[in-house]
Amino acid sequence: MTERFSFRLIATDGGARRGEVSMPRGVVRTPAFMPVGTVATVKALYLDQVRQAGADIILGNTYHLMLRPGPERVARLGGLHEFARWPWPILTDSGGFQVMSLSQLRKIDERKVTFKSHLDGSMHEMSPERSIEIQGLLDSDIQMQLDECVALPAKPAEIEKAMELSLRWAQRCKTAFGDQAGKAMFGIVQGGDSPVMRERSARALAEMDLKGYAIGGLAVGEPQAVMLDMIDVTAPLLPADRPRYLMGVGTPDDILKSVARGIDMFDCVMPTRSGRHGQAFTRRGRINLRNARHADDPRPLDEESDCPAARDYSRAYIHHLIKSGEALGGMLLSWNNIAYYQSLMADIRAAIEASRFTTRAAEIAEGWARGDIAPV
Repeated sequence: MTERFSFRLIATDGGARRGEVSMPRGVVRTPAFMPVGTVATVKALYLDQVRQAGADIILGNTYHLMLRPGPERVARLGGLHEFARWPWPILTDSGGFQVMSLSQLRKIDERKVTFKSHLDGSMHEMSPERSIEIQGLLDSDIQMQLDECVALPAKPAEIEKAMELSLRWAQRCKTAFGDQAGKAMFGIVQGGDSPVMRERSARALAEMDLKGYAIGGLAVGEPQAVMLDMIDVTAPLLPADRPRYLMGVGTPDDILKSVARGIDMFDCVMPTRSGRHGQAFTRRGRINLRNARHADDPRPLDEESDCPAARDYSRAYIHHLIKSGEALGGMLLSWNNIAYYQSLMADIRAAIEASRFTTRAAEIAEGWARGDIAPV
């Protein structure tokens, strides 16, 4: 560990990068997947399980924690790490995406966004300065700039306006953040599905000399090919000696393809959300435990897994839990899924260090495609 925030590259293999983000609270091995702890909890899991699965860092959500229980209360209770019993690194997003997507009513001007809470209809304001202040009260280790994220598809003028506003807000966030020892603020590249706008955003943010950079505004319903095209445009323009974070992504296949394009950090609600809905991610691909074919299947999800949820419980039992609406079913599948994502990232890191990422990625994808047919 270190008293300052730093990033170092350990190995590269084609576009894929193996690195480490070092902070006072711990080291994040990259490529890294950050489980989403929206309201100071990774849904359906103890954070001890998340750590044991291999996670170095989790994500918290500024919008949700601002509304409940409130950042000032979290600060009085010792900050997010103490509050949630997670002493390792935490990244908080800015709240911008949730303001745009969840709020029943919102108004954006140059200074701030005014929005109505989806919880109780109360009105709130979020400025770049307030977003950074909230994240400081939460005491997160990596803080994100406030940005405007437009839903795709969108008109070019709308994309450009949001991108330019996000750049101005990035500068204000940088000023508000200042120089916090051991912590970092990341800028967010916007620009929708426009290569020209993405390039302008990336170049301008790179000139701000931030400690890390995210690619935002993707994984919002656009085809995977569009997302990958935007990464192809953006990643080469970002400083090679800073971490690159693709926000809200995604499926294991998305992760493999994005790592190949130089992405270092990921987050997504998919592992836990899918688990609560009866779906397991495995090295044999996705398995829907709601399907009747699992009702008499005594096999575990993966007999070779280190995760007890994958190794020690039969598919028949998990199917029974899911069909019965028992909470334990979603808990076991969420545990399996978080563990699978972390094992996938460990596999990717080892392959990059061994200079065989392309070969290993093809083997992983072949395992998914082969599938997992129950025995006759």
